[in-house]
Formats: sequence, C-alpha cells, structure tokens
Amino acid sequence: MTDMVSLTLDEVQALAVRVLTANGLSEAHAQANATVMRDCQRDECHSHGLYRLIMCVKTLRAGKVVPDAVPEVFDHAPGVVRVDAKSGFSLLALEAGLPMFIEKAKASGTAALAINNCFHFSALWPEVERLAEEGLAALAMNPSHAWVAPAGGNAPLFGTNPLAFAWPRAEGHPFVFDFATSAMARGDIELYRRAGKPLPENTGVDRQGSPTTDAAAVLDGAMLPFGGHKGSALSLMIELLAGPLIGDLTSVESMAFDEGAEATPFHGELLIAFDPARFAGGDAASHLARADALLNAIVGQGARLPGERRHAARERTFASGHVEIPRKLYEDIEALMP
Repeated sequence: MTDMVSLTLDEVQALAVRVLTANGLSEAHAQANATVMRDCQRDECHSHGLYRLIMCVKTLRAGKVVPDAVPEVFDHAPGVVRVDAKSGFSLLALEAGLPMFIEKAKASGTAALAINNCFHFSALWPEVERLAEEGLAALAMNPSHAWVAPAGGNAPLFGTNPLAFAWPRAEGHPFVFDFATSAMARGDIELYRRAGKPLPENTGVDRQGSPTTDAAAVLDGAMLPFGGHKGSALSLMIELLAGPLIGDLTSVESMAFDEGAEATPFHGELLIAFDPARFAGGDAASHLARADALLNAIVGQGARLPGERRHAARERTFASGHVEIPRKLYEDIEALMP
C-alpha cells in the first residue's frame, strides 16, 4: 500500500458530491462545490481541492450554512448585479449571477457582481478564469475570518483576503493570478500542520505575538500579511470594498458571527469585470496584441507568469488521467460519511 491514493477527475467529483450530500447539502450546491474542488485538485492547488471537504462538512454540521438555500438574483443597478446567497455556500450564488453579470459587462464595458450572505471556502481563480474565457478582464475579492494581524500589530484583525485577476488572451490560456494578502494561505498553513513541517519565517506569530514557524501556534495566534505594510494596505482595501461597500461583513464581524464554531467564513464577495472591446474602442484587437507582447516579453526573459504552474499541472493531469492525494487525507474524507 502506497502513501498516496490515485483518483480520476470524475472520481474526485463523485467523491466530493457523495460526502457533501451525505452530510445534508443539496445536490445543486454539492455539484457546484465539487466542481471547483475538482478543478483545484486537477491544477495541484491542494489546499483548495478535496481537502476543503473537511471544512465544508464541519460548517454543515455546525448548523451555520443553509444546505438547500436558493440564491436570489437582483438587477440592482445598470452596472450592478446583486445575489443574495440566503446563507448558502457562495458557488451556487455565483452560478446564478454570472449570466446577468456578463451581459451587463459586455453591454456597458464594466459591471460589478456583489454576492451577499454567503459562506465562502473556495479559491477565486476559477471565477475570474471563467470571465476571461468570455473575453473579459476581471477582479474578485472577499474578506474571511479575522486571522491576520495588520503590519505592526500582533492581534488578528484582517482576513486572508484573497485577490484574483484575469486577463483574456486571443491564443492560449488567460493570464490569471490569485493570492492571499496574508504571507501564506490559511489552507496551506493547515497542510503544514498536518505534515508536521515548520513554516517559512515571517508567516505568523503565536498567541503572545512572538514570531514562530510552528504551524499550530500560528493558527492559534495570528498570521501576518505579505510584504509588510503593502500587503496590509491591500488587505484593508479588500475589507472595505468587499465588506461595507457591498453591505456585508468584515472579517472581524464574520469571526463574531461564527461564535467559535470554526465554520467557513460568512461574508460577501465582490467581482468586477471589464470588457476590453468596449474600453479600447474600434481598435481593440491591436491593443490586446500589445498586451500579449508585454506578457510574452516577461516569458521571453525566462520569468514565469503567475498561473503558469497551475496550467502545467493541468496538462500533467490530463496526460496522466488521474490525480493523487495523501492516503491519510483520503481516509479523513471517508470518515466524514455519517
């Protein structure tokens, strides 16, 4: 017996749906959540793949999320779509709002999608990548729980506050990045803890505010923003834009709502899309070609564009026809069945 378990992508999807529906989640929500977990596992984004089943099931069992919530879409303003997730997971709400959101962005050149009252567990790159495949440039952001201390501080105040961006390209896959404004994504710290590995320096502090490389101590203390005051400022920006601006919770308020259940964060999400064809005028193709020249020049110097690792992993997965996860994780997932 090896330490790894091999699964096809169909088996990844089926496993996720089986576990989620067995724990009370509706089929529609389970399929939406499982699809993103499958895609993250495919691209070797391990901290957002099947590992996320553990947090989703914990959230379901805590009784926080509404397992059969039906999102409601509002044509809120000429350039704004609002979706009330009705205390369900965010991904089905996203599916509900995307058609009107894309239509508005292409009609006027830009549009925003605000998702309210949602439990969010997933990576953001699948969302902006889908928009780029529609020919749109896009941003996505959301707060989380108060896990991160601001630069110069020592107590949690911000969330990991991810920011994702996508740029469409005429040929090949879109340019996409997705990163937490914390020094490391919380899911990755959890994986370090499970593996018993020390964290890189400057990832976080313990409960007393002292620097530490112990993953468990950081999870019990506070994470740190990347890049000091720069990451801290970006994190604050996301708190404001994806919190009060869209009438939803900040990371501190999400943590208070959790009441110690340690469930998936409850808050809102903001997506903004831009149509290059509208912004660039009648000669959009030549301007997009100049953008491609810039991206190609980066690669031409031997540098790597953000997102290239994921796409290389995707090609490996398609070539092999399977993914591998640690046997311990597989056993932990099977143990989630009631």
